[in-house]
Amino acid sequence: MVGQTVRPAVWIIVDDGSTDDTADVAIRAAEANPWIRVHSRPDRGERKVGGGVVEAFYDGLSLVRLDDFEYVCKLDGDLEFGPTYFESLFNKFEADPRLGTASGKSWTRIGNRLLPERTSDEFSQGQSKLYRIVCFQEIGGFVREIMWDGIDCHRCRMHAWKAQSFRDDELRFIHLRPMGSSFKSVFHGRLRWGRGQYFMGTHWLYALAIAAYRMWERPFVIGGLCILLGYAEAALRGMKRYDDLEFRRYLHQWQLTRLRHLW
Repeated sequence: MVGQTVRPAVWIIVDDGSTDDTADVAIRAAEANPWIRVHSRPDRGERKVGGGVVEAFYDGLSLVRLDDFEYVCKLDGDLEFGPTYFESLFNKFEADPRLGTASGKSWTRIGNRLLPERTSDEFSQGQSKLYRIVCFQEIGGFVREIMWDGIDCHRCRMHAWKAQSFRDDELRFIHLRPMGSSFKSVFHGRLRWGRGQYFMGTHWLYALAIAAYRMWERPFVIGGLCILLGYAEAALRGMKRYDDLEFRRYLHQWQLTRLRHLW
């Protein structure tokens, strides 16, 4: 961030109970750069995926007044990107006044190789979400549950905004932890992914398509099956879903339209 050609007006680093030396590194950075602030939260004693990420984000966001800014970014701490990353993103926003949220594309290291993480162009990626403030406020911000980073992009489209991730080389970022993995295992992460799709309200046909699509990436076949199993398990247990029927109707229409285009 210090090396970016366009730096943030304020960068709030939220220490959400880190057990390594992350907080010390962040504090040293803040001492050298007055636009960096460090905000520490008490350790909740366990990792809370999905909702915990959003809670930490909002805890940091409470320290500023959104109306004082034009853009807000939710950014993970396990990323690497080039010095023109944010400048290039801002150029995308300036070129399209209806672009509400955007990111680059994530890549991950597998052994000695750098491979792309497959994500639809119609979503900004959860690891790096840059938002126009007006769009962020219109959609009601983030849902404090798993799959928050899919719900937000669909809500953007419901409000006539665009959500997009761009393939430009200068917008590549390296994700140091594979997408959809977990602090326990990649299989646990794929099961959670399926449960998240169920919570969001994903149509069962689209869930099948997601599982089939993800069988072609690591861990091959099993990863896709775990997504399907997570979705089915959530359905059989009657787990709660995102309680917005208008959103669910829109989501099903969007998903079934995409499936028809495939055929």
